[in-house]
Amino acid sequence: MLTVEGIDLFYGAAKALRDVSLTAEPGKVTTVLGRNGVGKTSLMRAIVGQQPIAKGAIKLGSDDISRLAPYDRARRGVAFVPQGREIFPLLTVKENLETGYAPLKRADRFVPSEVYDLFPVLKDMLHRRGGDLSGGQQQQLAIGRALVTRPKVLVLDEPTEGIQPSIIKDIGRAITYLRSKGTMAIVLVEQYFEWARDLCDDYAVMDRGQVVGFGPRAEMDEEQVLRWLSV
Repeated sequence: MLTVEGIDLFYGAAKALRDVSLTAEPGKVTTVLGRNGVGKTSLMRAIVGQQPIAKGAIKLGSDDISRLAPYDRARRGVAFVPQGREIFPLLTVKENLETGYAPLKRADRFVPSEVYDLFPVLKDMLHRRGGDLSGGQQQQLAIGRALVTRPKVLVLDEPTEGIQPSIIKDIGRAITYLRSKGTMAIVLVEQYFEWARDLCDDYAVMDRGQVVGFGPRAEMDEEQVLRWLSV
Protein backbone atom coordinates (compact mmCIF):
# COMPACT_ATOMS: atom_id res chain seq x y z
CA MET A 1 0.00 0.00 0.00
CA LEU A 2 2.70 2.51 1.03
CA THR A 3 6.31 2.42 -0.12
CA VAL A 4 9.03 4.89 0.86
CA GLU A 5 12.07 4.46 -1.36
CA GLY A 6 15.45 5.92 -0.40
CA ILE A 7 14.30 9.41 0.56
CA ASP A 8 16.43 12.34 1.72
CA LEU A 9 14.92 15.35 3.46
CA PHE A 10 16.50 18.67 4.40
CA TYR A 11 15.63 21.58 6.66
CA GLY A 12 17.73 24.29 5.07
CA ALA A 13 21.28 22.92 5.05
CA ALA A 14 20.54 20.33 7.74
CA LYS A 15 19.91 16.80 6.46
CA ALA A 16 17.11 15.23 8.52
CA LEU A 17 16.62 11.98 6.56
CA ARG A 18 19.26 9.92 4.77
CA ASP A 19 18.26 7.27 2.24
CA VAL A 20 15.24 6.15 4.30
CA SER A 21 13.08 3.29 3.02
CA LEU A 22 9.93 1.85 4.57
CA THR A 23 6.91 -0.22 3.57
CA ALA A 24 3.45 -0.52 5.13
CA GLU A 25 0.94 -3.13 4.01
CA PRO A 26 -2.86 -3.34 4.40
CA GLY A 27 -3.87 -5.24 7.51
CA LYS A 28 -0.54 -4.61 9.19
CA VAL A 29 0.97 -2.13 11.67
CA THR A 30 4.46 -0.85 10.86
CA THR A 31 6.03 0.75 13.93
CA VAL A 32 8.81 3.33 13.65
CA LEU A 33 10.92 3.47 16.79
CA GLY A 34 13.71 5.81 17.86
CA ARG A 35 14.86 8.37 20.37
CA ASN A 36 13.86 12.04 20.17
CA GLY A 37 15.39 13.94 17.28
CA VAL A 38 16.34 11.00 15.07
CA GLY A 39 13.98 11.85 12.20
CA LYS A 40 10.76 9.95 12.97
CA THR A 41 8.45 12.97 12.71
CA SER A 42 10.33 14.20 9.63
CA LEU A 43 9.58 10.85 7.99
CA MET A 44 5.89 11.15 8.84
CA ARG A 45 5.78 14.71 7.47
CA ALA A 46 7.40 13.49 4.27
CA ILE A 47 4.82 10.70 3.90
CA VAL A 48 1.84 13.04 4.29
CA GLY A 49 3.39 15.84 2.21
CA GLN A 50 4.06 18.44 4.89
CA GLN A 51 7.76 18.50 4.05
CA PRO A 52 9.22 18.03 0.54
CA ILE A 53 11.80 15.33 -0.10
CA ALA A 54 15.06 15.98 -1.94
CA LYS A 55 15.59 12.45 -3.25
CA GLY A 56 13.75 9.15 -3.57
CA ALA A 57 10.05 8.40 -3.93
CA ILE A 58 6.90 7.87 -1.91
CA LYS A 59 4.32 5.58 -3.51
CA LEU A 60 0.74 4.68 -2.71
CA GLY A 61 0.18 1.41 -4.48
CA SER A 62 1.83 1.92 -7.86
CA ASP A 63 1.24 5.70 -7.88
CA ASP A 64 4.11 8.06 -7.09
CA ILE A 65 2.71 10.68 -4.68
CA SER A 66 6.06 12.29 -3.85
CA ARG A 67 5.17 15.67 -5.38
CA LEU A 68 1.51 15.82 -4.38
CA ALA A 69 0.29 18.43 -1.90
CA PRO A 70 -0.98 17.19 1.49
CA TYR A 71 -4.65 17.69 0.50
CA ASP A 72 -4.14 15.64 -2.67
CA ARG A 73 -2.58 12.84 -0.64
CA ALA A 74 -5.56 13.02 1.73
CA ARG A 75 -7.87 12.59 -1.27
CA ARG A 76 -5.85 9.51 -2.27
CA GLY A 77 -6.35 8.03 1.21
CA VAL A 78 -3.44 9.18 3.41
CA ALA A 79 -4.58 10.34 6.87
CA PHE A 80 -2.35 11.87 9.57
CA VAL A 81 -2.74 12.03 13.34
CA PRO A 82 0.05 14.47 14.25
CA GLN A 83 2.07 14.62 17.42
CA GLY A 84 0.29 17.08 19.71
CA ARG A 85 -3.10 16.16 18.16
CA GLU A 86 -3.73 19.61 16.56
CA ILE A 87 -7.47 19.58 17.03
CA PHE A 88 -9.39 22.87 16.75
CA PRO A 89 -9.94 23.96 20.38
CA LEU A 90 -12.78 26.40 19.70
CA LEU A 91 -14.76 23.99 17.50
CA THR A 92 -17.05 21.38 19.01
CA VAL A 93 -16.24 17.69 18.82
CA LYS A 94 -18.85 17.36 16.05
CA GLU A 95 -17.29 20.24 14.08
CA ASN A 96 -13.79 18.82 14.54
CA LEU A 97 -14.94 15.50 13.13
CA GLU A 98 -16.62 17.24 10.22
CA THR A 99 -13.33 18.86 9.20
CA GLY A 100 -12.48 15.35 8.00
CA TYR A 101 -15.07 15.80 5.25
CA ALA A 102 -12.73 18.02 3.24
CA PRO A 103 -11.20 15.32 0.97
CA LEU A 104 -14.45 13.36 0.61
CA LYS A 105 -17.09 13.28 -2.09
CA ARG A 106 -20.39 14.80 -0.98
CA ALA A 107 -22.10 11.41 -0.64
CA ASP A 108 -19.44 10.26 1.85
CA ARG A 109 -19.66 13.28 4.14
CA PHE A 110 -20.85 11.62 7.32
CA VAL A 111 -19.10 10.22 10.39
CA PRO A 112 -18.78 6.41 10.14
CA SER A 113 -20.45 4.62 13.05
CA GLU A 114 -17.21 2.81 13.85
CA VAL A 115 -15.70 6.11 15.05
CA TYR A 116 -18.26 6.20 17.86
CA ASP A 117 -17.98 2.45 18.41
CA LEU A 118 -14.22 2.79 18.93
CA PHE A 119 -14.43 5.98 20.98
CA PRO A 120 -17.88 6.25 22.64
CA VAL A 121 -16.82 9.34 24.60
CA LEU A 122 -16.89 11.34 21.36
CA LYS A 123 -20.59 10.67 20.86
CA ASP A 124 -21.27 11.73 24.45
CA MET A 125 -19.37 15.01 23.95
CA LEU A 126 -20.41 16.02 20.43
CA HIS A 127 -21.35 19.55 21.47
CA ARG A 128 -18.43 20.17 23.81
CA ARG A 129 -15.56 22.30 22.55
CA GLY A 130 -12.41 20.43 21.63
CA GLY A 131 -10.29 22.57 23.93
CA ASP A 132 -12.38 21.47 26.92
CA LEU A 133 -11.52 17.79 26.45
CA SER A 134 -8.75 16.03 28.35
CA GLY A 135 -5.55 15.19 26.51
CA GLY A 136 -6.62 11.60 26.05
CA GLN A 137 -10.04 12.59 24.74
CA GLN A 138 -8.40 15.02 22.31
CA GLN A 139 -6.21 12.16 21.06
CA GLN A 140 -9.29 10.03 20.47
CA LEU A 141 -10.85 12.96 18.63
CA ALA A 142 -7.76 13.37 16.43
CA ILE A 143 -7.85 9.67 15.51
CA GLY A 144 -11.59 9.83 14.91
CA ARG A 145 -11.17 12.84 12.63
CA ALA A 146 -8.58 10.91 10.59
CA LEU A 147 -10.92 7.91 10.31
CA VAL A 148 -13.69 10.13 8.94
CA THR A 149 -11.57 10.49 5.77
CA ARG A 150 -11.79 6.69 5.13
CA PRO A 151 -7.99 6.31 4.90
CA LYS A 152 -6.06 3.64 3.10
CA VAL A 153 -2.97 4.63 5.09
CA LEU A 154 -3.23 5.87 8.68
CA VAL A 155 -0.14 7.64 10.03
CA LEU A 156 0.00 8.07 13.81
CA ASP A 157 2.77 10.17 15.38
CA GLU A 158 3.26 9.23 19.07
CA PRO A 159 -0.42 8.73 19.99
CA THR A 160 0.41 7.76 23.59
CA GLU A 161 2.32 10.93 24.44
CA GLY A 162 0.94 12.46 27.64
CA ILE A 163 -2.06 10.11 27.68
CA GLN A 164 -3.47 8.28 30.70
CA PRO A 165 -3.06 4.47 30.73
CA SER A 166 -6.78 3.68 30.32
CA ILE A 167 -6.97 5.66 27.07
CA ILE A 168 -3.69 4.16 25.84
CA LYS A 169 -5.45 0.79 26.12
CA ASP A 170 -8.47 2.15 24.21
CA ILE A 171 -6.20 3.42 21.43
CA GLY A 172 -4.42 0.06 21.29
CA ARG A 173 -7.76 -1.75 20.95
CA ALA A 174 -8.79 0.67 18.18
CA ILE A 175 -5.56 0.06 16.24
CA THR A 176 -5.98 -3.70 16.65
CA TYR A 177 -9.53 -3.47 15.27
CA LEU A 178 -8.50 -1.29 12.31
CA ARG A 179 -5.71 -3.71 11.45
CA SER A 180 -8.13 -6.65 11.60
CA LYS A 181 -10.26 -5.11 8.84
CA GLY A 182 -7.39 -5.79 6.43
CA THR A 183 -8.01 -2.70 4.30
CA MET A 184 -5.77 -0.14 5.98
CA ALA A 185 -2.00 0.16 6.32
CA ILE A 186 -1.03 1.68 9.66
CA VAL A 187 2.25 3.50 10.32
CA LEU A 188 2.84 4.10 14.01
CA VAL A 189 5.61 6.29 15.47
CA GLU A 190 6.09 5.53 19.13
CA GLN A 191 8.56 5.70 22.02
CA TYR A 192 6.52 3.49 24.39
CA PHE A 193 8.43 0.37 23.37
CA GLU A 194 6.39 -2.41 25.00
CA TRP A 195 3.08 -1.05 23.72
CA ALA A 196 4.42 -0.51 20.20
CA ARG A 197 6.12 -3.92 20.13
CA ASP A 198 2.91 -5.71 21.08
CA LEU A 199 0.92 -3.93 18.37
CA CYS A 200 3.31 -4.08 15.44
CA ASP A 201 3.65 -6.59 12.64
CA ASP A 202 6.80 -4.96 11.25
CA TYR A 203 9.19 -2.47 12.78
CA ALA A 204 11.88 0.01 11.81
CA VAL A 205 14.35 1.69 14.14
CA MET A 206 15.75 5.11 13.25
CA ASP A 207 18.95 6.79 14.40
CA ARG A 208 20.48 10.03 13.08
CA GLY A 209 18.07 10.24 10.17
CA GLN A 210 18.61 6.67 8.98
CA VAL A 211 16.87 3.32 9.37
CA VAL A 212 19.34 1.20 11.34
CA GLY A 213 17.17 -1.85 11.94
CA PHE A 214 13.99 -3.28 10.45
CA GLY A 215 12.06 -6.47 9.93
CA PRO A 216 9.02 -8.46 11.10
CA ARG A 217 8.22 -8.43 14.81
CA ALA A 218 8.85 -12.17 15.04
CA GLU A 219 12.49 -11.58 14.15
CA MET A 220 13.01 -8.56 16.41
CA ASP A 221 16.13 -8.64 18.59
CA GLU A 222 14.65 -6.75 21.52
CA GLU A 223 17.97 -6.24 23.29
CA GLN A 224 19.48 -4.66 20.18
CA VAL A 225 16.43 -2.46 19.61
CA LEU A 226 16.51 -1.27 23.22
CA ARG A 227 20.20 -0.43 22.86
CA TRP A 228 19.36 1.74 19.84
CA LEU A 229 16.62 3.42 21.82
CA SER A 230 18.82 4.11 24.83
CA VAL A 231 22.06 5.31 23.18
